[in-house]
Amino acid sequence: MRRTRSTTRKNPVSALLAGLAAFLGLVVLGALVPAAAYAQQPGESSGALATGLHIDDGRLLEGNGNDFVMRGVNHAHTWYPGETQSLADIKALGANTVRVVLSDGHRWSRNSPEDVAAVIAQCKANRLICVLEVHDTTGYGEDTAAGTLDHAADYWISLKSVLTGQENYVIVNIGNEPWGNTNPEGWTDPTVAAVKKLRGAGFEHTIMVDAPNWGQDWQGVMRANAQAVYDADTTGNLIFSIHMYSVFDTAAEITDYLNAFVAAGLPILIGEFGGPADQWGDPDEDTMMAAAQQLRLGYLAWSWSGNTDPVLDLAIGFDPSRLSSWGQRIFNGANGIAQTSKEATIYGGSNPGDTQAPTAPGTPSASAVAATSVNLTWTAATDNVGVTAYDIVRVSGGGETTVAAATTNTATVTGLTANTAYTFAVYARDAAGNRSARSATVNVTTADGGSTPGTSCSVGYRVSSEWPGGFQGEITIRNTGTAAISGWKLVFAFANGQTVSNMWGGTPTQSGATVSVANASYTSTIPASGSVAVGFTANKGSVNTVPTAFTLNGSTCATT
Repeated sequence: MRRTRSTTRKNPVSALLAGLAAFLGLVVLGALVPAAAYAQQPGESSGALATGLHIDDGRLLEGNGNDFVMRGVNHAHTWYPGETQSLADIKALGANTVRVVLSDGHRWSRNSPEDVAAVIAQCKANRLICVLEVHDTTGYGEDTAAGTLDHAADYWISLKSVLTGQENYVIVNIGNEPWGNTNPEGWTDPTVAAVKKLRGAGFEHTIMVDAPNWGQDWQGVMRANAQAVYDADTTGNLIFSIHMYSVFDTAAEITDYLNAFVAAGLPILIGEFGGPADQWGDPDEDTMMAAAQQLRLGYLAWSWSGNTDPVLDLAIGFDPSRLSSWGQRIFNGANGIAQTSKEATIYGGSNPGDTQAPTAPGTPSASAVAATSVNLTWTAATDNVGVTAYDIVRVSGGGETTVAAATTNTATVTGLTANTAYTFAVYARDAAGNRSARSATVNVTTADGGSTPGTSCSVGYRVSSEWPGGFQGEITIRNTGTAAISGWKLVFAFANGQTVSNMWGGTPTQSGATVSVANASYTSTIPASGSVAVGFTANKGSVNTVPTAFTLNGSTCATT
């Protein structure tokens, strides 16, 4: 049986949602508090009692003192215990962390100590930091099937022999989304009690606590009580986890919430988040990822595979070669895992003694300026140990957004708009995570429209699931030419009155039966012999005939 994703995206009362906006002092992304603001905040742990991963000055650090920023995904192990290859696949795509779903036996089959030990061993073998969470607590107080945080704490204590000694590799997430929308103020005392129970049992791990309101804290209970919960941990090694779904659909809501914790010196990460729109709203995943990168906060996307609603599957059918559009966004998009993840130094991934940043790269120069892309080249930076990567940013209105990453001194920026002025700059990074000063900027104006080369193509269309009145589909667009396609529009027609309701990986426009799909920023380039995927949900009648004719940038595509 397919299990649903962790967060049951409840539809909060509209008046209370409006109250949320008033409660949050809304800010824009450009006003983000810099990560350095953590350093001088009151009420923070010195880390003196730390063993392994720990909190110091509001930051998650490794045992050697290196800053560690989680970049990873969630994996539903308890429901799919046979999918043991998933951890290796997640690591191969660049993640440095995986959050693993477990059960304490209250609602689902209990994961045994032997099974948990095997999961930890697999995380370590794949050089991943392992966040272990009990899922049975989801929605307590509203979902009558949910278990308590106290029961979850007892489960962790039963695993103490398995967890002791793994403090460098394991974070204990006491319980997933441990309160629903009913009286969420009841979250605070059980959370404090569970933390104290684990510390009283001798746990030295960093402990993670999730927010109420199904993890989204839209009534601000965790935000208001975070300091009291943090102070209840005698070691100071506690981190807060906010789950960002449809409640967080504007940049202001996202940045204000994260900034509130940064300004208070309280550690936080985005422990779950989604991007595709649903009936409750359209989460702003671009801001979530950009804000996390700018503030150097962790994020863990939901989820690898196996959701009842496959719109949130990062990999289709647990197959890493079949990333969904959501998966492509998380792993390969701007501020995604491939661009921003750094392996934990406990695995020897970098030099813990290296504190010297690279020199600034040279001023980038632009070439091959097209309607939707541009090549940038710059003089390489230097470093006392070695430069490992470059971040290419768009500079706009006093803020900046990462648009590409590279391991050499050249990159192609795609997903641009024709006849538009852009300003770009470059940062260098070394293996220890030190980042250079920003290079000087270059101004570029993209070309007017024009055709895109290499429009030899094939299209695969499939219906992945159906229900009365609707269905979910996936379109795979393959470039069969010899040159990359940069910027595209796909056109096809439905035969039976179907209408697209939501889409990810592209932007649809429908006129009658004809559907035109323009690329999203993270699917704009289709390499030669490569492909991108577009997913969608649509309304239908009793008949749902598959379209048979497709054009890409005006050229007819073969069908597969």
